[in-house]
Amino acid sequence: MSRRRWLIVVLSFTFALAVSGYIVWSGWAQAGAPPALPWWAHVLALGAVAGEILARGLKLHWSAAAMHIPLRLETALRVCMGGDFAAAITPGRSGAEPARFLVLAERGMPAASILIVLFTELFLELVSLIIVVFALAIAFRETGGVLALMIGVLGGYTAFVLGIGAFGYFLARRNANGPPPAWAARVGLHAGRWRRIQHSLRSLRSSIGALRTARAFPLMLGTLASVVHVLLRLVVLVVVVRAVAPETALAPLLLWSLVMLYGSAMAPAPGGGGAVELSFKLALGGVLAADVLGGSLLWWRFYTFYLYILLGAMAAGQTVLRALRERPDEIIAEASGAA
Repeated sequence: MSRRRWLIVVLSFTFALAVSGYIVWSGWAQAGAPPALPWWAHVLALGAVAGEILARGLKLHWSAAAMHIPLRLETALRVCMGGDFAAAITPGRSGAEPARFLVLAERGMPAASILIVLFTELFLELVSLIIVVFALAIAFRETGGVLALMIGVLGGYTAFVLGIGAFGYFLARRNANGPPPAWAARVGLHAGRWRRIQHSLRSLRSSIGALRTARAFPLMLGTLASVVHVLLRLVVLVVVVRAVAPETALAPLLLWSLVMLYGSAMAPAPGGGGAVELSFKLALGGVLAADVLGGSLLWWRFYTFYLYILLGAMAAGQTVLRALRERPDEIIAEASGAA
């Protein structure tokens, strides 16, 4: 990324940390002690993080298996963690898919296969999210406004996933041959780059038929793994809060956690720029005491965001930074050449 983009990342994280610091300090001033969790809560939170990453790796592994594409679990885990790192340091999580694409490309997977696997995984994520939201809506149907927000987040995510699929299908049908269209020329895709993209689009168009022969059992396993991963992400806030305030109701913790985790993807600033922290205070300020609120925010953000950045940087940091430096067509060309 350019220096300007790194500056935006630094400023966004500074705002986020400043808001967190203020909320934590406010609670500390009232409680007279720093925010702390019992050791067993840290063990449970770390276990939830490890289980969530493993579940996502299995989902990606089984998504590939359903499409008759070999993908080792070790590679799938690295793809997931690399995507987490890229998502955290780019606006609107926009760097996640290029990073995941390049990790798979470096392992020699053809571009068309990568697109099929990643879209299948996104589709399973959508299905699992619908299942979880439906279950939460039944279990906590009296929650009203929070439930409406949760359904709204699901609708936005659905539009995002279906929009990606529709755009890819449109390109594969309309632009797999011939000169670059006017919009491609305007964004800097000259004839040479466009030909490389067309090669991948032709491969994608010929591979879409594989969806009709997807294996049902791996798809079911992938969906189950995806449901587990969503639930483990939600349970972190329950562990953190109930470790210090065991009487807190489950409904606001689970529902607001889903809204904030999936709604944060729409924040334009890398890491949310403090929007997630402000949302946490606004959403749970009436549920949690001030001394519980600050510590809960601190540890929840650590176990659902900052820890993933560290793990992603260790697993695929160099690949992620290369993906963010290169143009999308260059990444696709690299995958095509590796095939």
